[in-house]
Amino acid sequence: MNYRTLGRTGWNVSEVSFGAWAVGGTWGPVQDDESMAAMHKAVDLGVNFFDTADVYGDGRSEQLIKRLRKERSEEIFVATKVGRRLNPHESEGYTAKNLEAFVDRSRSNLGTDSLDLVQLHCPPTTVHYMPEVFGALEDMVTDGKIKYWGVSVERVEEGLKAMGYPNCQSVQIIFNMFRHRPADLFLPQARRLNVGVIARLPLSSGMLSGKMRPDSQFAPDDHRAFNRDGAGFDKGETFSGIPYEEGLEAVEQLRRLVPEGMTMAQMAIRWILMFDAVTCAIPGAKRPDQVVDNCAASDFDPLPVEVMQAVRILYNRRIRARVHHRW
Repeated sequence: MNYRTLGRTGWNVSEVSFGAWAVGGTWGPVQDDESMAAMHKAVDLGVNFFDTADVYGDGRSEQLIKRLRKERSEEIFVATKVGRRLNPHESEGYTAKNLEAFVDRSRSNLGTDSLDLVQLHCPPTTVHYMPEVFGALEDMVTDGKIKYWGVSVERVEEGLKAMGYPNCQSVQIIFNMFRHRPADLFLPQARRLNVGVIARLPLSSGMLSGKMRPDSQFAPDDHRAFNRDGAGFDKGETFSGIPYEEGLEAVEQLRRLVPEGMTMAQMAIRWILMFDAVTCAIPGAKRPDQVVDNCAASDFDPLPVEVMQAVRILYNRRIRARVHHRW
C-alpha cells in the first residue's frame, strides 16, 4: 500500500482507502460480521482511512467503525459527513445548532471526543456561499469537537467555491473513468491550494468492476435499483449519472484496455491514482475478497500512456455529453 498526504493535515493516508457507505445500507443486504471482516482485511492490507456518514444506515456504519477501532491497535483516520439528516434537506437547515447536534451524534456513534474530519454531506449549492456555515465548523474546531473539516460535493463548481475558505482541508468528489471533469480545473486548483481530494464512487456504483450484466438484479433498498433517475438523491450518485445500458456498453469497450494481470476494478482505481492531486480513492466493499482486489490497485505500475489516452477518447465519444456539463 502506498500513502499520500491529505491536504495540510499532515496525515499520510492509504491511497486506496475504504468507503463505508455500503456497510451501512442502500447497497442491498449486508451482514455486520461480514462487514467487520471486510474492514479488518482492509486494515491488514494497510488501509488507514475510512470514510462514512451519519446517514449510512442511520449511524450503523459509524458504529461499525467504532467497533473496528476498538479491535485494532493501528492508527485509523475516520472522515464522516453531516447534513443529510435534515428533512427537508435545504440550505436554511445548515445552522450552527443543527451542525453541532449532528457532530455530537457522530462523536457518540464513533466513540470519540473529537472527530478527525467532518465533511458537509453534499449540501445545496447555496450553502457554499454561506460563510456562517463554515464559521460554525471553525467554532467546533476551536471547541475541540472536530480536528479538521472539508466538504463532499456533487459539482465541480461547489468544490472550487469550498476551497476558497482558508481552512478547508479536503473535498470529496465523484471522479472516475466515467466522470472526468474534475481533472480539467478542479484537480490543479486543489494541488495549488494543498487541499486533499477524496475520490468517491471510483467504480461508478460497481459498474466499472465489469461484473454487471443487462439482467443483473438489485434489491429494492439498493440505490442502484431506486435512484437511477434521482428519485432518492442526486442522480449522479448512481452509475455516475449514466443510463445503465449505456454504461454496460462503455464497459465492454473499456474491458479491452485492461492490462494483463489486472482486473477491471483495479484498472479503474489505478486510473484515478494516476492523478497526483488525488489523495485517495474510497471504493466500498462488503466482503474481504472485494477489499483484496481493490487494495491491490495500489501496487501496480502506472497505466500505459496509450491506455490513458484510450480512456479519454472513449469518454469523449460515449460519456461526455451525458455528464460533463451537469457535474
